[in-house]
Amino acid sequence: MATLFLSDLHLSASRPFTVAQFEGFLAGPALDAREIYILGDLFEYWPGDDDLADPFNARIVAALAGASARVPIGFMRGNRDFLIADGFARASGVSLIDDPLTIRLAGRKAVLLHGDTLCTDDTDYQRFRSESRSPAWIKTMLGTPLAVRKRHIQTLRDQSEAQKRAKSAGIMDVNAEAVATCLRAAACDLMIHGHTHRPAVHRLLVDGRPCERWVLDAWYEHGSYLAHDGETLQAHALP
Repeated sequence: MATLFLSDLHLSASRPFTVAQFEGFLAGPALDAREIYILGDLFEYWPGDDDLADPFNARIVAALAGASARVPIGFMRGNRDFLIADGFARASGVSLIDDPLTIRLAGRKAVLLHGDTLCTDDTDYQRFRSESRSPAWIKTMLGTPLAVRKRHIQTLRDQSEAQKRAKSAGIMDVNAEAVATCLRAAACDLMIHGHTHRPAVHRLLVDGRPCERWVLDAWYEHGSYLAHDGETLQAHALP
């Protein structure tokens, strides 16, 4: 039995093929897994747990609940769905996990992240991230009517897309020293994250110690996941 990792599905009613692939994953490979880690951005956006009754959201939650009844699923909030809270966890059966999180894979320590905290060269984003994760910001956001909140989130997303078009690719990628600092703090030689949509395995030295950084793929073109079978890591694309 393998441990599976996935992220950046960006599920939305406007992308039914991706939704179907996720449901196929939960009904197929997921059920043979030891455990599953979803490392953020499961949804294109999440306005708050008071939107659980939305038909699309209810569909995804029901699919997760069916799988989580048979295999443990850990969920790490991403930059698109950081407003997910205990209501979602109770309804879906997933366990909310910290970012970063250190786990053991067959005796090897690994640190899991969504990945946005590693993009420290993007100072505008990091400033917004710090503000939007504050209890005061979240309380204000969740205190607005749901319809108003959704419009505001759409405005923020439009602004973010416009800003990204003006930024270089390098600024939006991870910072090498941030990666090294995280590996040192976690005392790990293995890192798994998403967010950048640049799937790859990077081999690096941190204080003379060989380390690996595995980047998960986004699901815009096709679904995929990373599997640890007890000995090795391998990326898998869904059919």
